[in-house]
Amino acid sequence: MTAILTTGVSWHEGEDRMHQLMRVPYQDNPTVPFLTPRAGLLMKQSPLIAIGALDQEGRPWASVWGGEDGFITPTSSSSFEIRTPVGKTCDPVVESLLLDSTGNSGRLVAFLAVDLESRRRVKLFGKVNRGWLDITDKDERIRAGIAHLTVHVDGSLGNCPKYLNAKHIVPAPPEPKLISETPQLHPDAIELLNRADCLFISSSHGTQGMDTNIRGGPPGFVRVISNKSCGAVFVYPEYSGNRLYQTLGNLQTTALAGFVFPDFENGNALFATGSTEILVGKDASAILPRSNIVVRVTVTAARFVEKALSFRGVPGKPSPYNPSVRYLTSEKTTAAALGDRESTVTATLIKKEIITPSIGRFRFRISDPKEAGSWAPGQYATFSFYDELNMGYSHMRDDDPSSVNDDFVRTFTISSSPGHGLLDQEFEITARKHGNVTSSLFRTNEKAGLEVPLKGFGGDFRLTEQASDDILPFIAGGIGITPVLAHLPVIDIGRLRLLWSISVKDIALVLDTFKRFPELSGSTTLFITGLDSQNQQLTPELEGIASSRSQIKYRRIEACDIDLSLAEVWYFCGSPALKVPVFNWLGGKKIVYEDFDY
Repeated sequence: MTAILTTGVSWHEGEDRMHQLMRVPYQDNPTVPFLTPRAGLLMKQSPLIAIGALDQEGRPWASVWGGEDGFITPTSSSSFEIRTPVGKTCDPVVESLLLDSTGNSGRLVAFLAVDLESRRRVKLFGKVNRGWLDITDKDERIRAGIAHLTVHVDGSLGNCPKYLNAKHIVPAPPEPKLISETPQLHPDAIELLNRADCLFISSSHGTQGMDTNIRGGPPGFVRVISNKSCGAVFVYPEYSGNRLYQTLGNLQTTALAGFVFPDFENGNALFATGSTEILVGKDASAILPRSNIVVRVTVTAARFVEKALSFRGVPGKPSPYNPSVRYLTSEKTTAAALGDRESTVTATLIKKEIITPSIGRFRFRISDPKEAGSWAPGQYATFSFYDELNMGYSHMRDDDPSSVNDDFVRTFTISSSPGHGLLDQEFEITARKHGNVTSSLFRTNEKAGLEVPLKGFGGDFRLTEQASDDILPFIAGGIGITPVLAHLPVIDIGRLRLLWSISVKDIALVLDTFKRFPELSGSTTLFITGLDSQNQQLTPELEGIASSRSQIKYRRIEACDIDLSLAEVWYFCGSPALKVPVFNWLGGKKIVYEDFDY
């Protein structure tokens, strides 16, 4: 086989600056100055293409076209054609490339052809040869046309599937209607940002080239800082990637970017352009804790358009590489501050009790109680397991994707009460095995002397009695019992009304809890789920529960189980899936709650 040597594309000064800033070892730019056969095949198979272009003011905009594969046709190793329905109004890229009366030949463009179902993508950049919008129906009420675009390719690069959340794309006719065009975003646009799991971004290196790419993550990974008349400000984290830094390199030289946030459910879209700032290290974590790189965007122009898109997306599996949502410091003040806090205090694991195959109780001893400070029932402890579990940089790790982007900082509700049964420098957490840190705790022998930094204590969840005869109604889901456990030694259990929903697989946790706090069973109604309705034979654990004083219902908790007359203040700790119906049932009541997302 004869090797073919090709001349690659050089790094520009902005990319070099990012590589130096992030201390990336030198590597050649993998971008090639033509369209590879593999890239051409992926383009033909891709139902979507994101497009970036500059308007007459030099501002970058982004859009996304398509709906079904086959609308992109490579015509040579240096060119391709696009033919697809688009909205004829409101789309800034359509206006710039297809409706601009000054002509579009030679205009800089960048593309990302992407198949979200297979999570494959390829980046391209080049110049427009010709573009036009074919409006076959002259009726002004028709708001769609057929886009035709021919492009000369100056470079292409395949990208990894790392943060792409799978979606099955289906075509839908665009019927664009402009809802808002101010830099202060419409409330529906804010709502879209709050649940978006991807964005497309376009940037430029002056007049020398452009780049269009995708950023994905868990829903809500983009956080809105402010939304004033002068322009909304939002941020998003740059997760660990291939370390090419092509988009960030452009932003180093030209701090402008265009974005499109597609709503795959209803076809709405937010188009935005604005100025950018790259925050690194402590500057990044100061605004978005537990992030090493953050992009802050100040919107200078935006359009929120109803039914702008020519497709819809049916959600599939999220990327296994997605970390949890990283909240603004202003949103999660105490936990956020603890996550980035430097601490000389350590916590040593001294006892481990496995209650169920997936739930365990872990006791820790603090190295310096005075330095660590005190805690109260209902608060949490924040640990750093970074030194224990971090394995260094890795672009992809398919055998353990959750370990990439993991800072190994974890927060657990304390399930013990200070001064009740434990030494002053000791506390316990009760946790479910889920992810790297808890899996490590389950594996670790308590005699191994595991010692990890303790960042501190935080949280303000409290069970408070306003009067001597107050009833304390608490709804707990599974491991959401932990804040109750910490309060039991310091409250009158007779005033507690515990509604506890738990899977039959975790029933040993109930037995353990009733054994430690016998009075609690008389104040508890259990909702046991996961029991086969055709075979409800009682296991020894269930027989033990049945002999307690608790009320037992072998079903999910329902609205009819909530006695709203019990109290004006209710307490809750459970999963988001349980939180939504419970909050609906408790409409009009004050709810003091803790969830599983610090």
